[in-house]
Amino acid sequence: MKELELKYGCNPNQKPSRIFMKKGELPIRVLNGKPGYINFLDAFNGWQLVKELKKATGLPAATSFKHVSPAGAAVGLPLSEIEAKIYWVDDLDELSPLAAAYAGARGADRMSSYGDFICLSDVCDVSTAKIIQREFSDGIIAPGYEPEALELLKGKKKGNYAIIQIDPDYVPEPIEQKEIYGITFEQGRNELNIDDGFFQNVVTENKEIPEFAKIDMAIAMITLKYTQSNSVCFVKGGQAIGIGAGQQSRIHCTRLAGSKADNWLLRQSPQVLNLPFIDGMKRAFRDNAIDLYIGEDYMDVLAEGEWQKVFTEKPPVFTKEAKEAWIKEYARDVTLGSDAFFPFSDNIDRAYKSGVKYIAQPGGSIRDNDVIEACDKYGMAMSFTGLRLFH
Repeated sequence: MKELELKYGCNPNQKPSRIFMKKGELPIRVLNGKPGYINFLDAFNGWQLVKELKKATGLPAATSFKHVSPAGAAVGLPLSEIEAKIYWVDDLDELSPLAAAYAGARGADRMSSYGDFICLSDVCDVSTAKIIQREFSDGIIAPGYEPEALELLKGKKKGNYAIIQIDPDYVPEPIEQKEIYGITFEQGRNELNIDDGFFQNVVTENKEIPEFAKIDMAIAMITLKYTQSNSVCFVKGGQAIGIGAGQQSRIHCTRLAGSKADNWLLRQSPQVLNLPFIDGMKRAFRDNAIDLYIGEDYMDVLAEGEWQKVFTEKPPVFTKEAKEAWIKEYARDVTLGSDAFFPFSDNIDRAYKSGVKYIAQPGGSIRDNDVIEACDKYGMAMSFTGLRLFH
């Protein structure tokens, strides 16, 4: 198949629409449903991300894509009991490594990943399909599907769930093109090869970057490669816990991603874990309620007449002081990646508040020394990669 006609482009008024190959055959098969234009943008960007994560770490990888940027990404490391609970997978049997990867990619920022397009590095197994089966999602791309897993997925969205199989051996041309306003842009593909030497240029007084942090650095940098710039990524335990995408100011990226990382940690506090939800409440409504409860607009869910719709009894306010104390106590060993240099040390000050200990960034700012000095003040280890990753 050289081309595939689509219903419309980015928006319903953009017709006609198709994907096609100038040379050879399309490297995909649509096994179910009718993926759309944006679905394919998410699928092809996300597939590259997980394929590169698998190559860099040797672990199965998954990403949850929304609007051509990742909402989450993770590799197949075991989840803690608390992580399984806040990702709503604690009721399932033991998860396969691929299932754990998707649970982390989907679960770390559940508000952003709602209605995602799923990308998997490995053949989708039953364990992973059982998680996907009960989540609201637009579709999936993977190099293959176990027969039972495929049948589970085909039952989603009244049989219309988009399922794409991609040839894992497909290699694109080294030169890529895109057309804007009738003008063709051409460039070499952005090839990122994470190897043992990638993070060796440690420029801070603290030179210690343990193996787990190097894995988290790889996840951060590969995730950023497919995230709309400017972007930064907080990673902990093999999963992106906060992605700040598409901001013109880097400090706004850092604040956005840091607040998401803080929310991930706050969701693990006893005050949130023990919220008395009414029986039968769907996961998406619980996610919305938790997001309000731990945020500044908590009265939207605690006001009289509102809390009764969500809880069996009114929970106490999660005060600013209590939240700050929890984060200060438990935020540690977090990795931060940036797609370009940090222009000011305020990014480091903000990162420290969310427990950042390890940083990977290209370097190259006229204020690099200020940034290094701030890292030294907090005892952080920072690597200059020398490679910008705008997308």
